[in-house]
Amino acid sequence: MNTDPARVTPDQPVEAAIQLMTTRRVGAVVVADENGRVVGIFTERDYLRQACDSHNGHRGIPIQEWMSPLPYTIQPDAGWEEAVASMERLRVRHLPVVEDGKLVGIVTTRQLVAQRANHLNQIVAERTLALMQANNALLDRDAEVTHYIKAAARLQKRLVLPQSPPDWPEVSWGIHYAPLDPLGGDLYGFARPDEDHLGVFIADASGHGIPAAMVAILARSAFAETSRSTIHPGEVLAEMNARLQDMTDERFVTAFYGVLNRRTRHFAYANAGHPFPIWYSARLKTCIDLSARGFLLGVMPGEVYAERFVELEPGDRICMFTDGVPDCRDERGESFGQDRLKSVFARLAELSASEMTEGILKELKSFQGTSRSNDDVTLLITEVR
Repeated sequence: MNTDPARVTPDQPVEAAIQLMTTRRVGAVVVADENGRVVGIFTERDYLRQACDSHNGHRGIPIQEWMSPLPYTIQPDAGWEEAVASMERLRVRHLPVVEDGKLVGIVTTRQLVAQRANHLNQIVAERTLALMQANNALLDRDAEVTHYIKAAARLQKRLVLPQSPPDWPEVSWGIHYAPLDPLGGDLYGFARPDEDHLGVFIADASGHGIPAAMVAILARSAFAETSRSTIHPGEVLAEMNARLQDMTDERFVTAFYGVLNRRTRHFAYANAGHPFPIWYSARLKTCIDLSARGFLLGVMPGEVYAERFVELEPGDRICMFTDGVPDCRDERGESFGQDRLKSVFARLAELSASEMTEGILKELKSFQGTSRSNDDVTLLITEVR
């Protein structure tokens, strides 16, 4: 409130009130007697209403004749919200503040509007500060979580992925591994059950992020333990399936496992719901799906995984991949597809395994355009020398 309101006594002329209002730049004066008791209020509205019907000597008329007597008042301990509500209800713009029957101030709509604006600004400032503090806390927490996830991703790669494929003169490799998130669900690996056989494994745990990464670690551990003692791919997948039962929490793993005899180039393989690898026959100059069927790992107890085989020849290539490759989509939503992958694979067949891998990735990027990947992408190509 204004603790020094413009005031006049009832016997002062209208002219004095008008001069005071002009000097103080206010829209009303409070009319109080010598004891400070409020007896009326004189506003611009009162002046305009009376002046229109008055004679030229109205400026000397006592203010008590033109004032609004017994105005509405408010106590000094009332809140500004109460004052606003009173002004809206009473349809007035000025409220004298009275304590123990005496004038102590005045509240105007202008003051209340300014007070309300200050109050709202204060609330906004307080909430902005609170939001900034909360945001900073979230950023700190996000940085901490990101740090741990990156550390977990490095650990996962050491646990899930081999450092490099075996250095055999009979085969060469092209490998690409790109998880969608720092922690991915794709994995691949190699096994040496004996001196004459080399096993190659590729798998994809369903989903993304931390849950898929944990399942991938379980699958990698199961593969490492089961592939050491047998050269039969079906036995490895069956044992992995048994070990992953009730451990994947409604998740599953697709997998392909093949074993190459380095002396005979006999390649035996089995499949657990994984996309069929592509075999390029150098003699036939064509691509053939290495089709074999079996149920997903970790879902169906006692599943038997049938083995199939091919006899590889020098110059043959095998392309193994996870579904992030054929499921790659362009801006229109069309998928790259297995048929397109086979066509690209055949066209690049005269290149080395590593060059073929780079060529396929360039084709994928060109096809994808500006659309974003929505899955992990793993690609393994082996070349029989």
